[in-house]
Amino acid sequence: MFESLIGLVAIIALFVIISRQQNRIGLIERELGALRSLVLSGVVPPVAKPSEQAATDGKADAVPVAAAVADVASSAVSEPAIAESPTAETPTTETESPPGEIVSGPWSAGEVPKAAVEPAAAARAPGKPDIETALGTRWAVWVGGIALALGGLFLIRYTIEAGIFGPGVRLTMAAVLGLVLVAGGEFIRRTGFKVPVQGVAGAYIPAILTAAGAFILFGTVYAAHGIYGFIGPALAFTLLGAIGVATIAAALVHGQALAGIGLVGAMVTPVLIASQAPNPWALFGYLAIVLAATGVIARMRDWKALMAAAFFGTGIWTILYMTDASGVNLSAILFIDAVTLAILAFVWLGGHRDGTARAFDWPSIVPGLFVAFSALGLSVDPAFAAAGYALPGAAILAAMVVVALYRPLALPLLYTAGLATVLIYLGIIPPTSIVSDLSTGALGVDGLPLAMSNGLTLRIGIALGLVFIGAGLWAARKFAASSWLRSASWSASGVIVPLVILLALWFTFGNLDRDYLYAAVAALLVMVFAAGGEWIARAEEPPLKGGMAVSFALGGAAIAGLLTLHMAFDSGWTTILLGAAAIVPALATRWRSYPVLGWISVGAVIAVLGRVAFDPTIVGSEFLSTTPVFNWLLPGYGVPALAFGFAAWQLARTTNGRPRLAMEAAAALFALLTVAMLVRHAMHGGVIDTGAMTLAEQAIYTLIAIGAGAILVAIDMRSPSSVLRYGSMAAGVISVALIVIRHFVVLNPLFTDESTGRIPVFNLLFLAYLLPAVAAGGLALYIRDKRPKWYAQMLALVAAALALTYATLSVRRLFKGEFIGLWSGLGQLETYSYSALWLVIGVALLTAGVWLKSQVLRIASAVLIAAAVLKVFLFDMSELEGVLRALSFIGLGAVLIGIGLFYQRLLTQAAKETTPVAEQ
Repeated sequence: MFESLIGLVAIIALFVIISRQQNRIGLIERELGALRSLVLSGVVPPVAKPSEQAATDGKADAVPVAAAVADVASSAVSEPAIAESPTAETPTTETESPPGEIVSGPWSAGEVPKAAVEPAAAARAPGKPDIETALGTRWAVWVGGIALALGGLFLIRYTIEAGIFGPGVRLTMAAVLGLVLVAGGEFIRRTGFKVPVQGVAGAYIPAILTAAGAFILFGTVYAAHGIYGFIGPALAFTLLGAIGVATIAAALVHGQALAGIGLVGAMVTPVLIASQAPNPWALFGYLAIVLAATGVIARMRDWKALMAAAFFGTGIWTILYMTDASGVNLSAILFIDAVTLAILAFVWLGGHRDGTARAFDWPSIVPGLFVAFSALGLSVDPAFAAAGYALPGAAILAAMVVVALYRPLALPLLYTAGLATVLIYLGIIPPTSIVSDLSTGALGVDGLPLAMSNGLTLRIGIALGLVFIGAGLWAARKFAASSWLRSASWSASGVIVPLVILLALWFTFGNLDRDYLYAAVAALLVMVFAAGGEWIARAEEPPLKGGMAVSFALGGAAIAGLLTLHMAFDSGWTTILLGAAAIVPALATRWRSYPVLGWISVGAVIAVLGRVAFDPTIVGSEFLSTTPVFNWLLPGYGVPALAFGFAAWQLARTTNGRPRLAMEAAAALFALLTVAMLVRHAMHGGVIDTGAMTLAEQAIYTLIAIGAGAILVAIDMRSPSSVLRYGSMAAGVISVALIVIRHFVVLNPLFTDESTGRIPVFNLLFLAYLLPAVAAGGLALYIRDKRPKWYAQMLALVAAALALTYATLSVRRLFKGEFIGLWSGLGQLETYSYSALWLVIGVALLTAGVWLKSQVLRIASAVLIAAAVLKVFLFDMSELEGVLRALSFIGLGAVLIGIGLFYQRLLTQAAKETTPVAEQ
């Protein structure tokens, strides 16, 4: 109770200090505004002469402001002055330097300064100091200051270990040393200390001495309270506050070096002076005062790195304290988190103008990460969760959202709060070792629970979801016209976080098969997000533009709709309704031209593809009937195909962008899948997920792919589309690949010895080779002037190869019967028949090539005839005997002579046709 009262008093004192500093900041801002008005109006304030400036060095508080105003004033009037007096010259001598000039260094005094012969503007150009100057000025001062500070602390530790002095004497000596250093620094500054060497202004000895003294004083007061207990918490907080205020004043005079060194010293003091029984209130009260003092310094000078470092040090101490979960004081954690958020909101961001020049303040990232991490630890750590600390953790997350809403520049708080909430409800820390136990309703890491699945978790999730929805949509509308990044960030957080919470709660508490309660909640989110997107769009500039914020809201409505279907329906109806849902955003483009609407339809395609990839049977193999065609496969694939086609048709009349092309491709794909799945279902007796593929089934798939290519070409000719163009070519290429790999090699009955059927003509060879040959040849003829030349030639060549294969295998079937495997060997008459057949087909291809003016067919005929020639000379000569050998050569010679006569006649006719033209 007493410690809580002390914490309350410390907070009140802290806010009193902050309010007083706010008044000072406001006064300085008004004075700077008045001076800026004078400069812009042409009234130049008098600049002090060197002699007068030396006399007024004691008033150091006004030096930075006066110098800044003088610089602005001089820059504002320098150009007009030069313009009025182009011939004016400033006399200088080699022994005198202009006021304010900095020489290169004491060891290069013999050199003539360049400023003596150059204009005044060039005289102030920075020079490069030598190494001796740097070592003798900057490094010596810096190292000396650090040595003083550490030496004081190490001296205290040595006296403790050696027992030379008592605690009181040791603390008194340390305090005297600190005060002497501070007084020495102030004395040197007030006696007119200057740094006349170029580039060593950072080695400011008064600031170094003051920082070392403050470092020792911080440690002395903390040791007096935390280690020896000489002073109580109230007096310790008062003394630390006084030192903090003194440090603020000194830093304002001496610059950022003092603030940075003092901050480092303040943060490492608890490490150097340890206690056997540390008091969390002493630690965090100390850190709160240090953080507040640093915040005021950083705010008045706009030192972002200093502010981020202060937040980082405080956050590190908070996390280190929380690692000892068994002895953690919840009130202390809540206290330091509240102080961190208060200093961020009221001190650091208190005086910033909320303009659109920057979307967020980058130092806010640091407190956002550490505060969110502390809230995450309170919610998921087993010890904290068992103690009921999840509710305070949720309160911290809500407070972060409120601060981000109050201070728009603190946008990183929104990101980190949302991320922490998502991690809490997904239980993915670390993501590689998550296991789920649905029987106990808990998520865990290696058996340890991550998120306690109880009624409190459910209520906290509902509350946090409402906070993110309300704040997200309201802020997204507020910034819709001024900052798209802020608006989109709030809209995204107001959508993503509630959806993750809903999914996690359904997974943990709901019925995964069918849960109408969670489905109703998801449906409610659909309406809220859709209405929120419209509400945000009306505040855009121009209205109803449909920017990123609107896209996030409507995308969230689409995901909520997806969850609604999964929660309320079984797998079969979910797939069908998901496909049909693609029509809704496409129809919405009749009234709104939001770019996201078309992509939501594409999202429905992705969702359906995911479902059919997970379960191609739509309803599960045990529930899929064996009835051909009229089973769950027809609506499961057919309805999405029709819906995607209608969505593409609608988008073509409204947005006509890339989503329309994607929907066209999806419609074609699902149309093919519908036919293919029905074929496989029929040919495998109602089983589609098992059984080896046969040549007959593959032949049907190949015919479907070739037909799809022809259909896509026909549609593209009526309604040109790059998707249809390249999609048709992709279908043809896939068809050719299937033919080459499966028809000719893998499933060829010559190698598999598969039954070709008992019917003489309409058998497996007819289905697998002749029909694809006709289809590929017809498609090649149809696309001759509609697609690239290489594509048509590829199809023509494959058609010729299929026809040759059909004829060759049909001849073998005449000799071998139903089974034509190579194991049965070759007869002499069969061998001769192949030669005659190839010659006949070669002549036929030559005739077709001349008639169709197809070079590919003519080349194919030449290749086939060459193969027949090689066969006759290399194979028939050794294998055939008697009359068959003679007939083989006679037939070959006759065919070759006939081909020669045919080509000579073609050439003669071509020469007669070109002769009259040449004579003219």
